[in-house]
Amino acid sequence: MKKTNYGSYLSGNLPMGCQMCVKGKKLVLFVTGLCSRGCDFCPLSKMRKNVDKIYANERPVKIITDLVKEVENSGAKGCSLTGGDPLLKLARTKKLGKALKKKFGKKFHIHIYLSTKLVNEKNLKVLSEFVDEVRFHPDLTKNISEEIEKIKLAKKFWKKENIGIEIPCFPDKIEEIYNFIIKIKDEISFLNLNELEVGEVLGALMLKRYKLNKGGYTVKESISSGKNLIKRLEKEKLKIDIHLCTSKLKNWSQYENRLKNYKIIPFSKKTGEGTVVYFSTKKSNKKFLSSTDFFLDKEKDQLILNPKKVLNLTSKFEVYKIEEYPTFDREEVLKENFS
Repeated sequence: MKKTNYGSYLSGNLPMGCQMCVKGKKLVLFVTGLCSRGCDFCPLSKMRKNVDKIYANERPVKIITDLVKEVENSGAKGCSLTGGDPLLKLARTKKLGKALKKKFGKKFHIHIYLSTKLVNEKNLKVLSEFVDEVRFHPDLTKNISEEIEKIKLAKKFWKKENIGIEIPCFPDKIEEIYNFIIKIKDEISFLNLNELEVGEVLGALMLKRYKLNKGGYTVKESISSGKNLIKRLEKEKLKIDIHLCTSKLKNWSQYENRLKNYKIIPFSKKTGEGTVVYFSTKKSNKKFLSSTDFFLDKEKDQLILNPKKVLNLTSKFEVYKIEEYPTFDREEVLKENFS
């Protein structure tokens, strides 16, 4: 086991989906907030849990054009299909996945996260038409033999190297996870353990079971338990890759790298953290400027100024320095009067 440059822990190699994700090259396609299982550790926010809407990263998707635009703006080379449960909306999942393959080609890598509840041969066959890598979320509270039989079906449609297990690293369920992996080892090529986080909706319930790390939302001992589990599995000499994905990787490294891949508006500059900085003024000041001095930002109804001209303009009208995220919502980090 080694610590990666992204703040996670790895035994073996990263699966293709993760290799692209840590570089910020994966778009997150949220198919639906509806779910067939109802896990008591669900991390979804109030805006998405049990809400039947589609999002491509932060962008709401109503038509395929919205999805295509987000792929192009974010510089994504692949996507993850997630939810909720994509199998609850299989026709929608198929439409979105096939549209991506048609538009961006076979090399556009798609992986999917699946609860096992609705997994059957028919559904997996549909997914195999456009999904490159499948990741199962087994339910350790159910009949383990039935869970394994469902996962074994994947080998009819994918090579073993493209089949894996992804599960939160519950510090109080390490023995169950260990026993499950020993039984399923011949059917999968990788195991992803995610640092356990307390979600917005079910946080109060989880706090009855777990203690949190100081000043945060991650469960205490989740990482240390995961590292110990990896060491135990390494002793078994299993031929599977194991990755302990930390919140630091997901919420900082991966997100920052994704921001850096976004296209930016004219006359703006990207920071080292991936945010965007520019100078703006009211659209009504257009009459004082030549066409080479600004870019009309229709989304925010403002003018983005040529930074080379800003110092000469501050005496004529109000100019603001703005720092924001390059994502669809363009959330502002900073807005200050530069005049």
